[in-house]
Amino acid sequence: MRVRYDGWILGAGTTSGTRLVVGHWPRSPLGPVSDVMVERPDGHRLLLAQTQELAEFVAGTYTFDEVRVVSVDVGRAGDQWVVHAGPLALRVTTGRRPALGWLLRTVPSPLARTPAWVGLLDPLARLAGMRTRGSAGNGRTEWYGVQDLHLLRSASAGWDGADLGGLARVDPPVRFGFGSVPPTPSVVRVTTTIGSSTAV
Repeated sequence: MRVRYDGWILGAGTTSGTRLVVGHWPRSPLGPVSDVMVERPDGHRLLLAQTQELAEFVAGTYTFDEVRVVSVDVGRAGDQWVVHAGPLALRVTTGRRPALGWLLRTVPSPLARTPAWVGLLDPLARLAGMRTRGSAGNGRTEWYGVQDLHLLRSASAGWDGADLGGLARVDPPVRFGFGSVPPTPSVVRVTTTIGSSTAV
């Protein structure tokens, strides 16, 4: 059995060393939901999830040292994203679509979302240090059907009122699962399909 989460993944580093991955899913088996994965400079991995059901599903797919169920609000207007998730306050401005983003947009969305197509792209993605398919743990396989990409121009972030600094590369890569977000801060339009590791 496969499930799909359709929306956006935003990945950003900060000059303090904290790296953030925001999942914003207007369409999912759990309804419209959002979550934030946080890796601190010391390597502590934290999940901030909007509901208990989402927390259990994500924590059963990825690896965290701590999980919190908190209010997660994601607002998008033009090139602005505003995220409030428990102790986290994040504001980012998106920028241009690079060549890869334009290339992704040439693939029809129904095809780009299929696990078969995503699997074909995985060897090429690995050459760029990324993954589009892999084991998500607990007998699950995950396919990332990426359909668009924009770079981030700026970001400001705070944690419990303390400044996390400005925008930086996602370096070192985050360690929540089999893959990471691109090292260059960006937001991708994506359909994530999760199913049995025996599914083809």
